[in-house]
Amino acid sequence: MHIDAFIQRFSAGLTIMEALPLPQARRAYDKRCRSFAPPDPVGMQINDCRIKGVNVRLFTPQQRTPGRVLFIHGGGFTVGSTDSHHGPAASLANLLEQEVVSVNYRLAPEVSYPLMLADCRDVMEAIQPIALVGDSAGGRLVMDLAHSLEHSPPLGLIYPPVGELSAECLGESAPLLSRQDVLRLRQECPEIIATQRDRRPPATSIEVLTVARDPLTRPIETTVAEWRKQRASVGYRCAEHMVHAALHAQAELPEMGDAWRDFCLALKQRL
Repeated sequence: MHIDAFIQRFSAGLTIMEALPLPQARRAYDKRCRSFAPPDPVGMQINDCRIKGVNVRLFTPQQRTPGRVLFIHGGGFTVGSTDSHHGPAASLANLLEQEVVSVNYRLAPEVSYPLMLADCRDVMEAIQPIALVGDSAGGRLVMDLAHSLEHSPPLGLIYPPVGELSAECLGESAPLLSRQDVLRLRQECPEIIATQRDRRPPATSIEVLTVARDPLTRPIETTVAEWRKQRASVGYRCAEHMVHAALHAQAELPEMGDAWRDFCLALKQRL
């Protein structure tokens, strides 16, 4: 698939969602994201259950080493679920050779950001993960979980919102995520603004994956440079020509697939 074809297909789904009530829009988002996912890896066991009252999905690969990885999905804090990010979570489990626990945390506007974070924290404390991985909004949640720990396990961050998210710090608008989208999110969820807490690394061992066409990439790169100055070990890679949400189609987009595999294998070395 060419990136332009992905943008067209994903954008069409977002346009449909705009005319739907929120519950239907969420189902449409899940279906659109899942449509890009490849078949589950051979031999992988997938089970839905509840941990500390929170819905989760377990991805257990055929080849597995001890330990669990916590995965937190994206979706701008208002959409997304274990269904929408089924493909990335399954791929993550397969590449890491670790059981991945994907969290179906509650969403805004029904709950506030602190309650989303509390859902993720409850699962984290129950499973004692050897790594925390978050996609987009999930990356913000992962960082704030890590900031609350005295000694955080390694982190995997996929184009997360970092810092103050002001107009001055953002990069140019791009397909599927504009500067206005980010600024609107900043207004709707002010608790995600992390000017102070992101000045220090949330962990000493971090892998970061970004895409070239994304207004969040500029503040991410600024933050990565600051973390490195503070002697955190931070791996960084940027998928050329790719856009926000391209992770869903990593099996069909060569640049995204290569960057994703590099990210996962680098994270595996940190476990």
